[in-house]
Amino acid sequence: MAIKTFYFIRHGQTDLNLKGIVQGRGVNTPLNLNGRKQADAFFEAYKHVPFDKIYTSTLLRTHQTVERFEKELGIAREELIGLDEISWGIYEGQVQDETILKGFQEVVTSWRNNELDLSIENGESPNELVKRQKEAIAHMLEQTDEETVLVCMHGRALRILLCHLTDVPVCQMDDFPHTNTSLYVLTYEDGKFEIKDYYNTTHLEGLE
Repeated sequence: MAIKTFYFIRHGQTDLNLKGIVQGRGVNTPLNLNGRKQADAFFEAYKHVPFDKIYTSTLLRTHQTVERFEKELGIAREELIGLDEISWGIYEGQVQDETILKGFQEVVTSWRNNELDLSIENGESPNELVKRQKEAIAHMLEQTDEETVLVCMHGRALRILLCHLTDVPVCQMDDFPHTNTSLYVLTYEDGKFEIKDYYNTTHLEGLE
């Protein structure tokens, strides 16, 4: 199999990002004006890349982030539930007040301690997320006619994905930085992923 190249980006900013409200898999918010500017900046910087396909989560904020690639360049897009954000359960749609921040901190600390079956109440654990992510990655790898793909997904999900693709323990997920429309480029060859471009945000220079 030829080398396959993946451009993984996080979606653009939403108002809930800005307000510190928990989104997760169950909250389907659109991009705000700044998010649109971030998406435009990414498009202008990477429209020259010969993408064979776009993959997104099922959530609107990822669709809107890559919309210009789809509409202006005619690149086909496919939604995969394996690319959806982790479910934050009862915290979704809630303002991150002191109680929720404390709960988050406890869960994230537990994840750091490798307790990866733990989740927020009614939410999803990292191990559950990894399972559906691996199904999505397997599907993308099966498409042998696609050499270069653009994948738009979500912050926590992207951190977890980068871990298991590059053989980093998932408990170290927070070591991967992310911001809205930040980019990681990975190649896949001989059964292994390798990071070629790490947390690239140069397209965001000059934006707020």
